[in-house]
Amino acid sequence: MTDATPMPDQKDIEAGKTNAILAYCTLIGWIIAIVLNGTTKSKFASFHIRQGLGLMCTGVLLAFLYVMILFIIPMLFWFVPLLNLGLLALLILGIVNAAGGKMEGIPVLGDLFNSMFAGIK
Repeated sequence: MTDATPMPDQKDIEAGKTNAILAYCTLIGWIIAIVLNGTTKSKFASFHIRQGLGLMCTGVLLAFLYVMILFIIPMLFWFVPLLNLGLLALLILGIVNAAGGKMEGIPVLGDLFNSMFAGIK
C-alpha cells in the first residue's frame, strides 16, 4: 500500500468488503462494485476496485500477447498460459485480502495499479 492511501477504519472496511470482493469477480462484478461504491464511498472498496481493474487490464494484455506469440513465434505459445496461472494466483490473493479486510496491493503490480487508476475514488 502506498503512503498516499490512508488506512480506513474498521467501519469503512466492513461497509466496503462486499464491493471489494466483487471488484475481482469478472467485468460485471467490477461494474457492480463501482456502481455500489458510488452511492456509499469506501476507501477500502475503492482500493480493491483499482486493484481489480489493474488485474483485468493485465489479463487483456496477456490475451493479446498470447495471440501475437501464437502467430509470430509459435514455439513460445506455452509461455503465456504460465503467466495466466500467475495472474490467477494474484487474483486469488486479491480476493483473500479483500475478504480478510486487508488493504494490501497485489505483489509486484499493486503500486502501479494504485497510481495508474488513482482517479477511482
